[in-house]
This record gives sequence, C-alpha cells and structure tokens, in this order.
Amino acid sequence: MASSTTSRLGGMISLAMVAGDLIMINAAFVLAYYLRYTLGVGGEVEEEFFVTINAYFPIQAALTAILGLVYAVSGLYRPRPRLPLLKTMMTVLAATSVGMMLVLAIVFLYQGYAYSRWLFFFTWALTVLLLWLIRGGRIALLASLRRRGLGVRRALVVGSDNLSKMVMHVLATEANLGYQLIGFVGNDDDNDMGRFKYLGGMEELATLVREKDIHEVIIALPASSHHQILEVTEHCRREKVRFKMVPDLFEMSLGKTDIDDLRGIPLIGIEEAGIQGMGLFFKRTFDLFFTIIILVIFAPFWGIIALLIKLDSPGPILFKQTRVGKGGRLFEAYKFRSMKIDAEKQMESLAGQNEATWPLFKIKDDPRITRVGRFLRRTSLDEIPQLLNVLQGEMSLIGPRPPLPAEVEQYQEWHKRRLEITPGITGLWQVSGRSDLPFDEMVMLDIYYINNWSLALDFLTLIRTIPAVITGRGAY
Repeated sequence: MASSTTSRLGGMISLAMVAGDLIMINAAFVLAYYLRYTLGVGGEVEEEFFVTINAYFPIQAALTAILGLVYAVSGLYRPRPRLPLLKTMMTVLAATSVGMMLVLAIVFLYQGYAYSRWLFFFTWALTVLLLWLIRGGRIALLASLRRRGLGVRRALVVGSDNLSKMVMHVLATEANLGYQLIGFVGNDDDNDMGRFKYLGGMEELATLVREKDIHEVIIALPASSHHQILEVTEHCRREKVRFKMVPDLFEMSLGKTDIDDLRGIPLIGIEEAGIQGMGLFFKRTFDLFFTIIILVIFAPFWGIIALLIKLDSPGPILFKQTRVGKGGRLFEAYKFRSMKIDAEKQMESLAGQNEATWPLFKIKDDPRITRVGRFLRRTSLDEIPQLLNVLQGEMSLIGPRPPLPAEVEQYQEWHKRRLEITPGITGLWQVSGRSDLPFDEMVMLDIYYINNWSLALDFLTLIRTIPAVITGRGAY
C-alpha cells in the first residue's frame, strides 16, 4: 500500500513538473517578447520590423513542443529525481540550448518575416532561469514531504560486505533518492556497522519486512551467494515487496563499466578510474589558481595566528608531521600547531578515550589541545600552512585527507584505493560530516571522488567547505 502510494505521488510530481515546465516556457517567451518589443531591450524596434505576438504563436507552440520533448528525452521527468541539483541544472541548460537550436533551424528555413534574434536569446535565458527556479522549488517541496514521511521508501539491504556498505552509504546520504535506510540483514555473527543497524540473519527477512513495514529490499550479495539470492528473492515475492539487485560486477571497481558487444555477445569491462591525462593538468591549474587567491586573502592573518600561538603556549608555530601521499610516498605536511609540544608522547595513555572509528584517533575534548588550538581546529585555520604543500605538489586543494603511516598499516586492501590520487586539504567527507562519519564511509566517499572526479566537483566541494568550516560540524 505504502509503496503504491509512493509511486502515485512520484507520478503526480512528474506530471506537475511537465505542466510547470510548459507554463514556464510560454511565460519566458511572453516575457522575452515584452522585453524586446515593448521595452526595447537590445535596441529600439523600428516600425517596419515590428511583429505582433500573435504572429509569433506558431513559433511559440513549436518551441513548447520541442523543448518538452527534449526535456523528456534528457530524463528530467523521472518519477523520482536521481540527479544531484548541479547536474540537473546543467541538464536543463544543455537541453534548453539543444531545443532552442532546433527551433532556430526551423525558423531560418521558414523566413516569413523579420524575426528578432534578441527575442530568441531572451527566451533561452529566461527559460533556463525559470526552470532552475522551479526545480529548486521541487527539491524544497520533496524535502518538506519527506520530512512528513511522504514519498519515502523504507529500504532494507541484504548483505554485509564492502558492496553492501557502499549501497547503504549512498542510501543514507543521498536524500534525493527518496530512501529511508532501516538497516541490513546479513550473517548471524554480524553486528552494527557504525550508523547502519544490523537487524538479523537472512532467515529473518520475511518477518522483518512485515514488522518494519519495508517498501523495498536491495540485494547486495556476491554472485557466489547464488543460493541465498534465490531465497531472498523468493521471500520478497511471497511478501509482495519490491526488490532490486546490485550486480556483483559493481564490486570489482565500485566505479564505472564499459559495455560493448561482439556480434551480439555482451562484453563488459571496467573503465580506468582516477584523474589522468589532461585531467591532471586541469586539476593542477585549479589548485595553483585558487591556492594563490587563498594565500593572498589570508596573508594578513598569518602573523596574527603565529603571535597567538606563541603567547598561548611554548613551542614552534608550525607543526610538521609525516603523512602518506599519492602512491604511498611519504612527505612532511605542515599545520599551525594546535597541541602542546608533548602531544604525541601522551597519545598512548589516551588510547582508551578514542572517539573515532578504527583506524583514526580523535577525542572531542582532547586535553592535549591548547586554547588557541581549539579555535584553530574548529575553524580549520590550523590547516592553512598546507597550502605550501599544495604549491610543492605534495597535496591538492581537494582530495582524500593524507593519512599517517601507522593508519595505512592497518588498512584493508580496499582502503588503499584512496592513496591512488594526491591527497587534499578538504574533500567530500569533510563537507559531509567530517569526524562524525565512520572511517569506512569516509573511504567510500574518497573512492566516489576518485571515480567521479571533475573540475565542477572540485569547485562544488570547495564552495561547500565554507559552510562546513563556519558551522564546525564534526571538527575536533
């Protein structure tokens, strides 16, 4: 019942989006006509070139139909939004541009009268703007409905290995997917995995589906568990609950696949993930450009911070620590000193107070931190000297945080993927909860970044770092 209600709600929202888009396209055209022919934006229209809005009606109708079709083909009307807001906005921009070019091609083939080029430009710009606004409103509406429990699927994951961890992380962090992760079932000797709750063994699945009012079961089991997969799917059919399976191929890379065919025989390969070729050049250029800007902005504060550190406690201003960089190479990372000079010697005696997940070591009220150091850590100002590491090419602005050698020694094999690229000052997990996230989720975010890197993602992460630093959430 709840599942069908969710589907109907998603369908209604999609229909509303189609209607809203068509209205916005026509509103943009009318407003563009008003700007060009009434207000004379773009230059006064001479009388012999004046065209009434009624004469433009066939073009307006064609524009509405073509844009609506292009938006549908672009996947903007799926029942549940799956694209992040930035990608949605880029899709709207690209689809509107393509649709407008098609309309212009038709217009210039049919030269009935003197069309205004400014009119088409204004229509394109206003359509993009209005559709961005309506999609922002849609996200706000969905967020409001989901806070009230509407349009949310209660999901249960089957599996307890690295693949299921990745699936659960995505379900828990990507609110736009419309899932509420209830927990997972696995082996009888499993336990909670951080915030992911262990609900029981797989033999309890049918009972849990009923008791927990599960709308959808996501099966994330390896292909070798063929017998278990059949049992789980049979339980789901019997309980009339929807189920989906994650292909075991996904676990091979947790990344992208390349699909081809050989006279009808499917060939599936794993695309090389990471930052390569020209991507390295663009990322390095991005790093240098913004590092220089940030250094110039914060230059006046370096002296003030150094003075405060000196007045607060004895010891050096800068703290150097050996970290592990790209490919396992060691380097010296710089920070403003935020702890007492004997902090590392006290680490063993404080081991029992560790509040972070293995293999990290973090204490919220760490007695080793100085008064000035607590402020520097909360605002992340202690990491400003790492901009020098960026200039030297040892670090990047965006990327996985550089670990300590002792931490790397405790890594599982899949954790080592985060060492494939240059470490960064900030990254996805810093803007997604910082120290509040379990270590495995931090690594999953790093792997997602490696597989999906783009300059747009770097820029968005840099922007999202600002509110993360201001709020200080998870920073200690």
